[in-house]
Amino acid sequence: QVQLVESGGGLVQAGGSLRLSCAASGSGFSIDDMGWYRQAPGKQRELVARFTTAGSTIYVDSVKGRFTISRDNAKNTVYLQMNSLKPEDTAVYYCNAKGITAGLVGFSSWGQGTQVTVSS
Repeated sequence: QVQLVESGGGLVQAGGSLRLSCAASGSGFSIDDMGWYRQAPGKQRELVARFTTAGSTIYVDSVKGRFTISRDNAKNTVYLQMNSLKPEDTAVYYCNAKGITAGLVGFSSWGQGTQVTVSS
C-alpha cells in the first residue's frame, strides 16, 4: 500500500508564494511518476504539473512560468513551488503517484489533498 501525505497548503495573498510537499511511504513499490492536481469548488480536478515516466515535466498553461515541480527520488517526495499566486489558483491540491508494486501490480495513489487559498 502506497500512502501519500501532502503538506504546505495555506492562505496567502495574491502575488505570494507557497511550497507544497508530498511524501510517499510504504514498502515494496517503485514510483514511475508523480504529480500535482487541483480541484476548485464546482470544477473538475485538473492536472497542474507532473513528471512523466521519461523524466520530463508537464504543466497546465495557466501555471507555466509561475509553478515549478521538483522531486527527491531518494525520499520519494515531490514538491510544487508556487510563485506569483493568483486568486484563481485557489483549490484543493492533490498529489498523485503512479508506479508498480513488488507484485508487479500497477497503482495510482492519491493524497488527501491540501487547501490553497489565495486572497485578492
